[in-house]
Amino acid sequence: MQRIFFGLICALVVGIYIWTAEPGALEFLSPRPQDAYYNLLVQGFQSEQLNVKREPAPGLAKLSDPYNPTANKPYVWDTGHLAYEMSYYKGKLYLYFGISPALVLFWPYAALTGHYLDHKDATVIFFAAGFIFAAVILWGIWRHHFPDANAGAAAAGLLAVGLASGILEMFSSCGIYEIAKGCAFAFSMLALAAIWRALREPKEQIKYVALASLAYGLAIGSRPSLLFGAILLLVPLARAWRLAGQRLDRQTVLLAVAAVTPVTLIVLGLMLYNDLRFDNPFEFGWHYQMTSFQNHGARQFSLGYLWYNFHFYFLDPMHWTEQFPFLKPVETSPSPVGYNGTGTGYCGILVDYPIAWLALAAPLAWRGNSNETIQDLRWFAWAIFLFFLASATTLCLFFASGSNYESDFLPALMLLAAFGIFGVEHALAGLPAWRWAARCAWSLLLVFSLVVNFLASAEAHAISRYLAGNFLVSEDRLDEAATQFRRVLAIQPEYAGAWCGLGNVLLKQGQLDQAILNYEKAIEFDPSVAEAVNNLGYCFFLQGRINDAIVQYQKVLQSQPDYAQARNNLANCFLRMNRTDDAIAQYEEAVELDPGSATYQCGLGNAFLQKGQTADAIAQYQKALEIQPDFAAAHNYLAYCLFRTGQMSDAISQYRQAVELDPKSAVFHGDLANALLQKGDAPAAIAEYQNSLALQPQSAEARKRLGDALFQNGELDAAIGQYQKALELNAEFPEALNNLGYCYLLENRADDAIALFQRLAKLKPDLAPAYNSLGDAYRRKGMASQAIAGFEKAIELQPDFGLAQKNLAWMLATWPDASIRNGTKAVAFASKANQQSGGSDPEILRILAAAYAETGDFGKALDTAQKAISLTGSKKDLAGKLQNEIRLYQNHTPCRTKDN
Repeated sequence: MQRIFFGLICALVVGIYIWTAEPGALEFLSPRPQDAYYNLLVQGFQSEQLNVKREPAPGLAKLSDPYNPTANKPYVWDTGHLAYEMSYYKGKLYLYFGISPALVLFWPYAALTGHYLDHKDATVIFFAAGFIFAAVILWGIWRHHFPDANAGAAAAGLLAVGLASGILEMFSSCGIYEIAKGCAFAFSMLALAAIWRALREPKEQIKYVALASLAYGLAIGSRPSLLFGAILLLVPLARAWRLAGQRLDRQTVLLAVAAVTPVTLIVLGLMLYNDLRFDNPFEFGWHYQMTSFQNHGARQFSLGYLWYNFHFYFLDPMHWTEQFPFLKPVETSPSPVGYNGTGTGYCGILVDYPIAWLALAAPLAWRGNSNETIQDLRWFAWAIFLFFLASATTLCLFFASGSNYESDFLPALMLLAAFGIFGVEHALAGLPAWRWAARCAWSLLLVFSLVVNFLASAEAHAISRYLAGNFLVSEDRLDEAATQFRRVLAIQPEYAGAWCGLGNVLLKQGQLDQAILNYEKAIEFDPSVAEAVNNLGYCFFLQGRINDAIVQYQKVLQSQPDYAQARNNLANCFLRMNRTDDAIAQYEEAVELDPGSATYQCGLGNAFLQKGQTADAIAQYQKALEIQPDFAAAHNYLAYCLFRTGQMSDAISQYRQAVELDPKSAVFHGDLANALLQKGDAPAAIAEYQNSLALQPQSAEARKRLGDALFQNGELDAAIGQYQKALELNAEFPEALNNLGYCYLLENRADDAIALFQRLAKLKPDLAPAYNSLGDAYRRKGMASQAIAGFEKAIELQPDFGLAQKNLAWMLATWPDASIRNGTKAVAFASKANQQSGGSDPEILRILAAAYAETGDFGKALDTAQKAISLTGSKKDLAGKLQNEIRLYQNHTPCRTKDN
């Protein structure tokens, strides 16, 4: 019955592990088992390489600092090259996490089954195995040393180790971290079980010590931070040395060899493994890890972190709240210099998990009993304590902390607590009343510890789903992300981060009003959630509520003045309001706070560009590209600046790079096409405009520009088709109306052209070109008075409108109907146009010559026409017309024509 009861408790604990196990956040991005990090490592080993079977994103190698988390983010989170938490060294990706799980589980599983084991199942396997090894220890101690203790005491020990030792939290996110910790837990418990057997069976102790050394070496291979816990291997040696009268006999020497050799060989193997990967036997890849903070160059261990971490792990209490899961962690402050930060969760072990205090009662188990067998238990307790002390001290010296680290040492403390429960049972065996009171006391402590662990596990599940939702948002898998955030809110309805995350989903889906409601909900539950306040401001910005957006950004910066993104967004608002100096100041602050952000450098460039400081803008875009060479928008902005400064070839080169980096951007294709058309390469421009239209077929602007390129390429009918489609999309598109009308004029469709130009003049009554085009259409139809009126209206609206002056002067000088002609006015308009052109335009000089002829000044007419013909160059048609007109002027005959 005892075995059955004990087995049922073990089954319950393992069942809870299986029931609560959830995939890790990264596993949502790469859900296929073969893409899991440890399986990628196995694939690398199978290919006879030490790096994982995944190539890093090509852009990573181009970064000036590939370890800057802001700069490397686009490459580290690239789904096809996902490298978050991996180590990047000399162009290859490695696993920072221990090698043991790959060697003992993932590789054998793949070799035997032909399939890959997913991380969630591996996590359950390792932690279940570790718990079973711990259960074996407790069973042996109970049956051999405390047979008078009831089954409740044994169950309490099992529950303390299995469910009140930080293990339960591991199943909220079964990912790469949890596998390494689970493997370390399994092999450290196996090592302790082997030490227990070595102490219990002197004849077999060499074999069991060797097994313990091998197992603990594999634990170190999974979690190198456990290295100093290897001191537990010396406990059987110390006991043998003491029993031998504190001298080295053959048995003691053999025990020393068994204790030291396996673990030493494994450690040396790890050092060789590190040297082959990172050219340093002591480098596991931590300094080259791709994380959200920069490990590269950081100080990993320091005595300065000791008290802060000790306070977090052992003394920091949780705070109770009114909402499930009723817990709220409080971070110790201030943190030490160089410290990264405190992770999520609830530690404060001595406060939050009070069953741990029973470890102090462990000496009661052997108190007053000098029996050699009971002394074995004492030695074993020392092994557990030394393991706990070494592991906990190592983590207290580390530059970061988190409740998920406690699984390294808390199970050992809970084993000692189980010893304490047995010790209390033993010490009070003859005092029934006191024994009953003690059972009530430790039962209450256990229940409290279990409740806190389960509540903390619920919180951990919420956090894990929240992180998974954020990862899915970054991949634009919005429906899946929304599902994760709603799961969080089902667990914890007042989780401000989840409301904010759901708002992010709605923002990306274009549901601004709903997004605003979610951000406001997040702020209602926690006004300090800067992301929600910042994104609420961004929603207002998108709605054109610039002043409201500014208020939100200023709120963020009042509480978090170092929030670079909020400064960048505030700068965007100022730029929209043409407050360029204020925008520049905010962009510069953002750049100073995060110099590795290409986006902020680009924003500063945009501000300089808007202010007209093109050289400064170019410098900022170039800095952005130094940080992130494949930043397509920076290439496009730089191209625009180069285009403005007349560096056409360089501009086109930059535009092409932008298109290559982001071929799905209609804007980039359109900008490249504009530059090509300006350069005179109409066929290439047409191809790019077509690419742009394929991406945004409902763009009237793109249709119009394609029409311009087709017109320039001599494809009149095709150009007309594009202008017509542009007007179908936007019936009040002035440029399309004007250009289509001009095409109709070329096809001698004067009535159609007049109708379009009349629409244009009505649509834009202050647009001078509209009246000039209308006048030209009337002229072509022979409606001279209407044409004159159109040209005069254009000049009235725009007195220096050279084209209208030319058209009006030509008609006043050459129209066959004498009632229309006016030589004096013709000379005035033509002279003004000629003055504006610098006297170098042969067409204007031709018109001026005709105007002189109309006034009867044929000498000036002849001189002006001859000057014009000298400037025609390759314009043979114009030269031919001038030759004919010169003959007229030589014969004192003015020019008469209805054509240009």
